[in-house]
Amino acid sequence: MAWSMLLLAGVLDVLWALAMKQAEGYTRLGWSLASFALLGAFVWLLGKSLSVLPIGTAYAVWTGIGAVGTVAAGAWLFGESLGAVRLLGIALVMAGIVVLKLAPG
Repeated sequence: MAWSMLLLAGVLDVLWALAMKQAEGYTRLGWSLASFALLGAFVWLLGKSLSVLPIGTAYAVWTGIGAVGTVAAGAWLFGESLGAVRLLGIALVMAGIVVLKLAPG
C-alpha cells in the first residue's frame, strides 16, 4: 500500500507542476487553486508512505517519478524537445528508480 501511495504522490506531483504552469505565476485563480490542492494531496500521500518506506528510497523514487513524468508531459503537451541527451537522462533516472525499488531494506 505504501508503494501505491508513493506512486500516486509522484503522479500528483506531475499534475501539480502542470497546474502551476497553467496558473501563469498564480494569476489564474482556478489553476492556482488546483495547484494548491494537488500540492496538499501529494505531500499528504508522500508523508503517509514515509511512515512505512525508508526515507531515502521513497524520496528518490518520488522525485524521479515527478522528474520523468514532468519531462514527458512537457514534451507531449507543450512540444518541449526530447533530444538524445534528455532521453538518456530520463533512462538513467528510471534505472535509478528501479534499482532503489529492488534494493533490500
